[in-house]
Amino acid sequence: MATSSEQLCQGLNCSKPAALQCPTCLKLGIPNSFFCSQSCFKDNWGAHKAIHKIAAMANGPPGGSDPWPGYKYSGTLRPVYPLSPRRTVPAHIQKPDYADTGIPLSEQNIRSSSVIEALPKEDIDVLRKVCKIAREVIDIGVAAVKVGVTTDEIDRIIHEATIERGGYPSPLNYNGFKKSCCTSVNEVICHGVPDMRPLKDGDIINLDVSVYKDGFHSDLNETVPVGNVDANGLRLIKNARECMEKAIAMVKPGALYRDLGNVIEKHAKTEGFQVVKTYCGHGVHRLFHCAPNIPHYARNKAIGVMKVGHVFTIEPMINEGTWKDEMWPDSWTAVTQDGKRSAQFEQTMVVTETGVEILTAR
Repeated sequence: MATSSEQLCQGLNCSKPAALQCPTCLKLGIPNSFFCSQSCFKDNWGAHKAIHKIAAMANGPPGGSDPWPGYKYSGTLRPVYPLSPRRTVPAHIQKPDYADTGIPLSEQNIRSSSVIEALPKEDIDVLRKVCKIAREVIDIGVAAVKVGVTTDEIDRIIHEATIERGGYPSPLNYNGFKKSCCTSVNEVICHGVPDMRPLKDGDIINLDVSVYKDGFHSDLNETVPVGNVDANGLRLIKNARECMEKAIAMVKPGALYRDLGNVIEKHAKTEGFQVVKTYCGHGVHRLFHCAPNIPHYARNKAIGVMKVGHVFTIEPMINEGTWKDEMWPDSWTAVTQDGKRSAQFEQTMVVTETGVEILTAR
Protein backbone atom coordinates (compact mmCIF):
# COMPACT_ATOMS: atom_id res chain seq x y z
CA MET A 1 0.00 0.00 0.00
CA ALA A 2 1.19 3.47 -0.80
CA THR A 3 1.61 6.11 1.89
CA SER A 4 -0.11 9.50 1.89
CA SER A 5 -0.98 12.36 4.24
CA GLU A 6 -2.83 11.35 7.39
CA GLN A 7 -6.62 10.97 7.17
CA LEU A 8 -9.28 9.00 9.07
CA CYS A 9 -9.47 5.24 8.49
CA GLN A 10 -12.21 4.04 6.10
CA GLY A 11 -12.52 0.66 7.83
CA LEU A 12 -15.90 -0.36 9.21
CA ASN A 13 -16.43 1.12 12.71
CA CYS A 14 -12.88 2.48 12.70
CA SER A 15 -11.99 6.17 12.89
CA LYS A 16 -8.30 5.95 13.76
CA PRO A 17 -5.80 8.25 12.04
CA ALA A 18 -4.77 6.69 8.72
CA ALA A 19 -1.79 7.25 6.43
CA LEU A 20 -1.94 4.18 4.17
CA GLN A 21 -3.84 4.39 0.88
CA CYS A 22 -5.12 1.55 -1.28
CA PRO A 23 -2.82 1.26 -4.35
CA THR A 24 -5.67 0.24 -6.67
CA CYS A 25 -7.65 3.32 -5.63
CA LEU A 26 -4.62 5.44 -6.47
CA LYS A 27 -4.50 3.98 -9.99
CA LEU A 28 -8.23 4.52 -10.49
CA GLY A 29 -8.19 8.04 -9.09
CA ILE A 30 -10.47 7.22 -6.14
CA PRO A 31 -9.86 9.75 -3.33
CA ASN A 32 -9.85 9.34 0.45
CA SER A 33 -9.40 5.56 0.60
CA PHE A 34 -7.19 5.53 3.68
CA PHE A 35 -6.64 2.80 6.25
CA CYS A 36 -4.92 2.78 9.62
CA SER A 37 -3.04 -0.49 9.07
CA GLN A 38 -2.47 -3.40 6.73
CA SER A 39 -4.61 -5.66 8.93
CA CYS A 40 -7.52 -3.20 8.91
CA PHE A 41 -7.26 -2.99 5.11
CA LYS A 42 -7.36 -6.80 4.82
CA ASP A 43 -10.33 -7.06 7.20
CA ASN A 44 -12.31 -4.60 5.07
CA TRP A 45 -11.18 -5.89 1.66
CA GLY A 46 -14.44 -7.70 0.87
CA ALA A 47 -16.47 -4.50 1.04
CA HIS A 48 -13.76 -2.14 -0.18
CA LYS A 49 -12.97 -3.92 -3.46
CA ALA A 50 -16.53 -3.24 -4.69
CA ILE A 51 -15.48 0.40 -5.04
CA HIS A 52 -12.86 -0.59 -7.62
CA LYS A 53 -15.43 -2.36 -9.79
CA ILE A 54 -17.80 0.59 -9.59
CA ALA A 55 -15.06 3.03 -10.63
CA ALA A 56 -13.98 0.81 -13.53
CA MET A 57 -17.56 0.58 -14.81
CA ALA A 58 -18.09 4.33 -14.40
CA ASN A 59 -14.97 5.16 -16.38
CA GLY A 60 -15.51 2.39 -18.91
CA PRO A 61 -13.10 1.43 -21.68
CA PRO A 62 -12.20 3.92 -24.41
CA GLY A 63 -14.71 4.31 -27.23
CA GLY A 64 -14.55 2.60 -30.60
CA SER A 65 -15.34 -0.74 -32.15
CA ASP A 66 -12.53 -2.41 -30.19
CA PRO A 67 -12.63 -1.05 -26.62
CA TRP A 68 -9.92 -3.45 -25.40
CA PRO A 69 -7.11 -3.55 -27.97
CA GLY A 70 -5.09 -6.71 -27.71
CA TYR A 71 -7.73 -8.68 -25.81
CA LYS A 72 -8.22 -12.15 -27.28
CA TYR A 73 -11.95 -12.83 -27.59
CA SER A 74 -13.09 -16.43 -27.31
CA GLY A 75 -15.78 -16.04 -30.01
CA THR A 76 -16.94 -13.73 -32.78
CA LEU A 77 -19.02 -11.31 -30.68
CA ARG A 78 -17.56 -7.83 -30.16
CA PRO A 79 -18.80 -5.03 -27.89
CA VAL A 80 -19.64 -1.69 -29.48
CA TYR A 81 -18.72 1.30 -27.31
CA PRO A 82 -19.14 3.94 -26.01
CA LEU A 83 -22.08 2.90 -23.83
CA SER A 84 -25.01 5.26 -23.52
CA PRO A 85 -25.25 7.20 -20.21
CA ARG A 86 -26.76 5.47 -17.21
CA ARG A 87 -30.52 5.86 -17.27
CA THR A 88 -32.27 7.86 -14.58
CA VAL A 89 -35.00 6.81 -12.16
CA PRO A 90 -37.65 9.29 -10.92
CA ALA A 91 -37.27 10.41 -7.31
CA HIS A 92 -40.66 9.05 -6.25
CA ILE A 93 -39.70 5.42 -7.01
CA GLN A 94 -38.42 3.38 -4.06
CA LYS A 95 -34.79 2.39 -4.56
CA PRO A 96 -32.58 -0.39 -3.15
CA ASP A 97 -29.67 0.54 -0.89
CA TYR A 98 -27.11 0.40 -3.71
CA ALA A 99 -28.95 2.72 -6.13
CA ASP A 100 -26.72 5.72 -5.39
CA THR A 101 -23.48 4.20 -4.11
CA GLY A 102 -23.39 1.00 -6.17
CA ILE A 103 -22.61 -1.00 -3.02
CA PRO A 104 -25.28 -3.46 -1.75
CA LEU A 105 -24.38 -3.12 1.93
CA SER A 106 -27.37 -5.18 3.07
CA GLU A 107 -26.10 -8.14 1.05
CA GLN A 108 -22.54 -7.73 2.25
CA ASN A 109 -23.72 -7.90 5.86
CA ILE A 110 -25.07 -11.45 5.36
CA ARG A 111 -22.63 -12.68 2.70
CA SER A 112 -21.23 -15.51 4.81
CA SER A 113 -24.62 -16.66 6.06
CA SER A 114 -26.25 -19.86 4.79
CA VAL A 115 -29.50 -19.22 6.67
CA ILE A 116 -32.49 -19.46 4.30
CA GLU A 117 -35.39 -17.22 5.30
CA ALA A 118 -38.93 -18.57 5.03
CA LEU A 119 -41.23 -15.73 4.03
CA PRO A 120 -44.65 -15.32 5.63
CA LYS A 121 -47.79 -15.22 3.48
CA GLU A 122 -48.06 -11.42 3.56
CA ASP A 123 -44.54 -11.03 2.13
CA ILE A 124 -45.20 -13.61 -0.57
CA ASP A 125 -48.37 -11.73 -1.54
CA VAL A 126 -46.31 -8.58 -2.14
CA LEU A 127 -43.56 -10.48 -3.95
CA ARG A 128 -46.13 -12.16 -6.21
CA LYS A 129 -47.19 -8.71 -7.49
CA VAL A 130 -43.58 -7.65 -8.08
CA CYS A 131 -42.92 -10.87 -9.99
CA LYS A 132 -45.98 -10.21 -12.14
CA ILE A 133 -44.52 -6.83 -13.07
CA ALA A 134 -41.18 -8.43 -13.99
CA ARG A 135 -43.02 -10.91 -16.24
CA GLU A 136 -44.83 -8.05 -18.00
CA VAL A 137 -41.54 -6.20 -18.47
CA ILE A 138 -39.60 -9.13 -19.90
CA ASP A 139 -42.43 -9.91 -22.32
CA ILE A 140 -42.22 -6.31 -23.57
CA GLY A 141 -38.46 -6.72 -23.96
CA VAL A 142 -38.79 -10.02 -25.83
CA ALA A 143 -41.32 -8.42 -28.20
CA ALA A 144 -38.68 -5.84 -29.12
CA VAL A 145 -36.09 -8.43 -30.17
CA LYS A 146 -35.54 -8.36 -33.92
CA VAL A 147 -32.75 -8.02 -36.47
CA GLY A 148 -31.19 -4.54 -36.40
CA VAL A 149 -32.27 -3.55 -32.89
CA THR A 150 -29.40 -2.72 -30.52
CA THR A 151 -29.22 -4.25 -27.06
CA ASP A 152 -29.04 -0.68 -25.75
CA GLU A 153 -32.47 -0.01 -27.28
CA ILE A 154 -33.84 -3.13 -25.60
CA ASP A 155 -32.38 -1.86 -22.34
CA ARG A 156 -34.20 1.47 -22.84
CA ILE A 157 -37.49 -0.30 -23.48
CA ILE A 158 -37.09 -2.50 -20.39
CA HIS A 159 -36.05 0.46 -18.25
CA GLU A 160 -39.05 2.55 -19.26
CA ALA A 161 -41.49 -0.37 -18.87
CA THR A 162 -40.17 -0.91 -15.33
CA ILE A 163 -40.48 2.77 -14.41
CA GLU A 164 -44.01 2.96 -15.83
CA ARG A 165 -45.04 0.22 -13.39
CA GLY A 166 -43.52 1.99 -10.41
CA GLY A 167 -40.52 -0.33 -10.16
CA TYR A 168 -36.75 0.11 -10.02
CA PRO A 169 -34.66 -2.02 -12.43
CA SER A 170 -32.64 -4.08 -9.94
CA PRO A 171 -29.46 -4.43 -12.06
CA LEU A 172 -29.04 -0.63 -12.35
CA ASN A 173 -25.88 0.34 -10.41
CA TYR A 174 -25.78 -3.03 -8.62
CA ASN A 175 -22.06 -3.27 -7.86
CA GLY A 176 -21.67 -0.55 -10.50
CA PHE A 177 -23.57 -2.24 -13.35
CA LYS A 178 -24.45 0.60 -15.73
CA LYS A 179 -27.60 -0.79 -17.35
CA SER A 180 -31.15 -1.77 -16.39
CA CYS A 181 -31.05 -5.37 -17.65
CA CYS A 182 -28.56 -7.94 -18.91
CA THR A 183 -28.48 -8.85 -22.61
CA SER A 184 -26.37 -11.94 -23.30
CA VAL A 185 -25.84 -12.70 -27.00
CA ASN A 186 -24.50 -15.95 -28.51
CA GLU A 187 -21.39 -16.97 -26.55
CA VAL A 188 -22.22 -14.68 -23.62
CA ILE A 189 -23.30 -16.89 -20.72
CA CYS A 190 -24.67 -14.15 -18.47
CA HIS A 191 -24.34 -10.50 -17.37
CA GLY A 192 -23.93 -9.14 -20.89
CA VAL A 193 -23.89 -5.32 -20.87
CA PRO A 194 -26.33 -3.69 -23.34
CA ASP A 195 -24.42 -1.69 -25.95
CA MET A 196 -24.68 -0.28 -29.48
CA ARG A 197 -24.29 -3.56 -31.39
CA PRO A 198 -27.34 -4.28 -33.59
CA LEU A 199 -28.71 -7.81 -33.33
CA LYS A 200 -27.95 -9.95 -36.38
CA ASP A 201 -29.99 -12.61 -38.14
CA GLY A 202 -29.11 -15.93 -36.52
CA ASP A 203 -28.15 -14.53 -33.10
CA ILE A 204 -29.61 -15.90 -29.90
CA ILE A 205 -30.13 -13.49 -26.99
CA ASN A 206 -30.91 -13.90 -23.32
CA LEU A 207 -32.81 -11.10 -21.59
CA ASP A 208 -32.37 -11.03 -17.81
CA VAL A 209 -34.89 -8.76 -16.08
CA SER A 210 -35.16 -7.95 -12.38
CA VAL A 211 -37.55 -5.50 -10.72
CA TYR A 212 -37.47 -3.94 -7.24
CA LYS A 213 -40.73 -2.64 -5.81
CA ASP A 214 -42.36 -2.36 -2.39
CA GLY A 215 -39.17 -3.63 -0.78
CA PHE A 216 -38.83 -6.84 -2.82
CA HIS A 217 -36.83 -8.00 -5.85
CA SER A 218 -38.08 -10.33 -8.58
CA ASP A 219 -35.82 -12.03 -11.14
CA LEU A 220 -36.27 -13.97 -14.39
CA ASN A 221 -34.69 -14.46 -17.79
CA GLU A 222 -35.19 -16.27 -21.07
CA THR A 223 -33.33 -16.90 -24.31
CA VAL A 224 -34.95 -16.20 -27.69
CA PRO A 225 -33.86 -16.54 -31.34
CA VAL A 226 -33.20 -13.51 -33.54
CA GLY A 227 -34.49 -14.04 -37.06
CA ASN A 228 -33.47 -17.35 -38.61
CA VAL A 229 -31.50 -19.44 -36.13
CA ASP A 230 -29.93 -22.77 -37.13
CA ALA A 231 -31.33 -26.07 -35.86
CA ASN A 232 -28.61 -26.60 -33.24
CA GLY A 233 -29.18 -23.14 -31.81
CA LEU A 234 -32.90 -23.83 -31.47
CA ARG A 235 -32.12 -27.22 -29.91
CA LEU A 236 -29.83 -25.51 -27.38
CA ILE A 237 -32.55 -23.03 -26.41
CA LYS A 238 -35.12 -25.82 -26.04
CA ASN A 239 -32.78 -27.93 -23.92
CA ALA A 240 -31.98 -25.02 -21.60
CA ARG A 241 -35.68 -24.40 -20.99
CA GLU A 242 -36.29 -28.10 -20.34
CA CYS A 243 -33.38 -28.23 -17.88
CA MET A 244 -35.00 -25.47 -15.85
CA GLU A 245 -38.45 -27.07 -16.03
CA LYS A 246 -37.19 -30.48 -14.91
CA ALA A 247 -35.49 -28.90 -11.92
CA ILE A 248 -38.58 -26.89 -10.99
CA ALA A 249 -40.60 -30.12 -11.04
CA MET A 250 -38.42 -31.39 -8.16
CA VAL A 251 -39.18 -28.45 -5.87
CA LYS A 252 -41.20 -29.35 -2.76
CA PRO A 253 -40.80 -29.31 1.02
CA GLY A 254 -38.01 -31.64 2.13
CA ALA A 255 -36.17 -31.69 -1.21
CA LEU A 256 -32.41 -31.01 -1.13
CA TYR A 257 -31.09 -28.02 -3.06
CA ARG A 258 -28.03 -30.01 -4.07
CA ASP A 259 -30.17 -32.53 -5.98
CA LEU A 260 -31.42 -30.02 -8.56
CA GLY A 261 -28.08 -30.07 -10.38
CA ASN A 262 -28.27 -33.82 -10.94
CA VAL A 263 -31.39 -33.66 -13.11
CA ILE A 264 -30.18 -30.54 -14.93
CA GLU A 265 -26.81 -31.96 -15.93
CA LYS A 266 -28.33 -35.32 -16.89
CA HIS A 267 -30.78 -33.68 -19.30
CA ALA A 268 -28.18 -31.31 -20.76
CA LYS A 269 -25.82 -34.17 -21.52
CA THR A 270 -28.52 -36.20 -23.30
CA GLU A 271 -28.07 -33.77 -26.19
CA GLY A 272 -24.33 -33.24 -25.84
CA PHE A 273 -24.51 -29.94 -23.95
CA GLN A 274 -22.62 -28.84 -20.83
CA VAL A 275 -23.71 -27.01 -17.65
CA VAL A 276 -21.91 -23.87 -16.44
CA LYS A 277 -20.44 -24.32 -12.96
CA THR A 278 -19.38 -20.79 -12.06
CA TYR A 279 -22.82 -19.18 -11.70
CA CYS A 280 -25.82 -20.43 -9.76
CA GLY A 281 -29.42 -19.82 -8.74
CA HIS A 282 -30.02 -17.86 -5.55
CA GLY A 283 -32.45 -16.66 -2.94
CA VAL A 284 -34.27 -13.46 -3.89
CA HIS A 285 -36.77 -11.32 -1.99
CA ARG A 286 -35.77 -8.29 0.12
CA LEU A 287 -32.22 -8.81 -1.12
CA PHE A 288 -31.32 -9.22 -4.78
CA HIS A 289 -29.08 -12.18 -3.96
CA CYS A 290 -29.05 -14.23 -0.75
CA ALA A 291 -29.16 -17.84 0.50
CA PRO A 292 -29.69 -20.46 -0.79
CA ASN A 293 -27.04 -20.84 -3.47
CA ILE A 294 -28.23 -23.34 -6.07
CA PRO A 295 -25.56 -24.88 -8.36
CA HIS A 296 -26.90 -26.37 -11.59
CA TYR A 297 -24.34 -29.14 -12.05
CA ALA A 298 -24.35 -32.69 -10.67
CA ARG A 299 -22.69 -33.83 -7.45
CA ASN A 300 -22.51 -30.31 -6.01
CA LYS A 301 -22.39 -29.55 -2.28
CA ALA A 302 -25.19 -27.01 -1.96
CA ILE A 303 -26.42 -26.46 1.59
CA GLY A 304 -30.05 -26.62 2.58
CA VAL A 305 -33.39 -28.38 2.58
CA MET A 306 -36.44 -26.77 0.94
CA LYS A 307 -39.10 -25.48 3.31
CA VAL A 308 -42.44 -23.75 2.82
CA GLY A 309 -41.83 -20.05 2.21
CA HIS A 310 -38.36 -20.38 0.67
CA VAL A 311 -38.09 -18.09 -2.37
CA PHE A 312 -35.32 -18.55 -4.94
CA THR A 313 -34.39 -18.79 -8.61
CA ILE A 314 -33.41 -21.74 -10.75
CA GLU A 315 -31.48 -20.53 -13.80
CA PRO A 316 -29.30 -23.14 -15.53
CA MET A 317 -26.82 -21.91 -18.14
CA ILE A 318 -26.36 -24.55 -20.84
CA ASN A 319 -23.43 -24.43 -23.26
CA GLU A 320 -23.08 -25.79 -26.76
CA GLY A 321 -19.45 -26.72 -26.08
CA THR A 322 -17.29 -26.59 -22.96
CA TRP A 323 -18.79 -25.65 -19.60
CA LYS A 324 -15.79 -23.45 -18.86
CA ASP A 325 -16.16 -19.67 -18.87
CA GLU A 326 -14.01 -16.55 -18.90
CA MET A 327 -14.61 -12.86 -18.30
CA TRP A 328 -14.35 -9.87 -20.63
CA PRO A 329 -12.27 -6.92 -19.38
CA ASP A 330 -15.47 -5.09 -18.32
CA SER A 331 -15.53 -7.45 -15.29
CA TRP A 332 -19.14 -8.38 -16.06
CA THR A 333 -19.56 -10.19 -19.37
CA ALA A 334 -19.09 -13.95 -18.84
CA VAL A 335 -18.47 -15.89 -22.06
CA THR A 336 -17.83 -19.48 -23.03
CA GLN A 337 -14.15 -20.35 -23.16
CA ASP A 338 -14.46 -21.89 -26.63
CA GLY A 339 -16.67 -19.17 -28.13
CA LYS A 340 -19.65 -21.48 -28.65
CA ARG A 341 -23.18 -20.44 -27.73
CA SER A 342 -24.91 -20.52 -24.36
CA ALA A 343 -28.61 -20.41 -23.46
CA GLN A 344 -30.38 -19.85 -20.14
CA PHE A 345 -33.83 -19.65 -18.55
CA GLU A 346 -34.77 -18.44 -15.08
CA GLN A 347 -37.85 -18.22 -12.89
CA THR A 348 -38.45 -16.97 -9.35
CA MET A 349 -40.46 -19.46 -7.27
CA VAL A 350 -41.69 -20.16 -3.76
CA VAL A 351 -41.93 -23.53 -2.01
CA THR A 352 -45.53 -24.29 -1.03
CA GLU A 353 -47.06 -27.00 1.16
CA THR A 354 -47.93 -29.03 -1.94
CA GLY A 355 -44.85 -28.25 -4.09
CA VAL A 356 -43.99 -25.01 -5.85
CA GLU A 357 -45.53 -21.82 -7.21
CA ILE A 358 -43.67 -20.13 -10.07
CA LEU A 359 -44.09 -16.47 -9.18
CA THR A 360 -42.72 -15.19 -12.51
CA ALA A 361 -44.73 -17.59 -14.70
CA ARG A 362 -46.30 -16.24 -17.87
